[in-house]
Amino acid sequence: MHQEEDFSADNSEEKAPKASPQTGFGYQSSKVSGEANAATPDIKAEQLPFPDLTSDIIRYRPFRLFIFLGCFFVANALIAELIGVKIFALESTLGLEPWNFNLFGESGALQFSAGVLMWPVVFLMTDLINEYYGKRGIKLLSYLTVGLIAYAFLMIFAAIGLAPADWWQLQSVDQGVPDMQAAFRVTFGQGMLIIVGSLAAFLLAQLTDVLAFHRIKNVTGENHLWLRATGSTLISQLIDSFVVLYIAFKLGPELVGNTIEPWPWSRIFAVATVQYAYKFSMAILLTPLIYLAHGWIDRYFGKETAARLKAAAAQ
Repeated sequence: MHQEEDFSADNSEEKAPKASPQTGFGYQSSKVSGEANAATPDIKAEQLPFPDLTSDIIRYRPFRLFIFLGCFFVANALIAELIGVKIFALESTLGLEPWNFNLFGESGALQFSAGVLMWPVVFLMTDLINEYYGKRGIKLLSYLTVGLIAYAFLMIFAAIGLAPADWWQLQSVDQGVPDMQAAFRVTFGQGMLIIVGSLAAFLLAQLTDVLAFHRIKNVTGENHLWLRATGSTLISQLIDSFVVLYIAFKLGPELVGNTIEPWPWSRIFAVATVQYAYKFSMAILLTPLIYLAHGWIDRYFGKETAARLKAAAAQ
């Protein structure tokens, strides 16, 4: 009978079972292969505190945190896509007078997609997963997120195509919504070009983030956490801010035709600059939270386990 073991932060190093010959997470025991896993050349695989995967995967803290961070990462990205159809005025929300900026010959107020509310959380999740689970962890979640968002929109388009019940279509007339089917279609049926642009920008930004994060860490080592966490976010979101607008409002309309009028470069640069300024500000403001989160995770794992995870993630 399997004897339950306490994988607490204090004794995870002593009681965690050794790795199985093949864990399924990419680590192979050197007793089987004759050498340490190439992904972690400085740490022998059997030294990593892996539990019995058949019974302890939920109780083992590094696995449990990866599940939590991964679910939160995917959920936030998906919610951001769904609520992103709403455009809000920042000045009016804060009770301020419209700024009426003028950039690149384009003028306007500070107006953003509601999806920006969620992206600071995605930024934080990205940096934490980068730090403790490495390139493979963040790439896995990024590809999974893109696939699930695409799946969600596929199901939404299928739902839009269903014939509405007569009573449902007219149920909100008293609330100023004369046609629920039209409201449903307009709210959830984002243009295909926006969806393609958003997914492409998200994936490209995530891959850029993981590359920049580990390039910076290779130079600075464990020092300057703020530099690799905030710096990688600033680089990746510069790309994200421009790519989504370019694909959705310039390249797409030019290729497809018979849709919206392609945006001029001046408008793309103006809108992207305003959006990037918001993301830049949020990345800076989130820096203290990154240190707090790292401190909590180190205590949750225990210093020795946290150090081993970081060393393996850096390879």
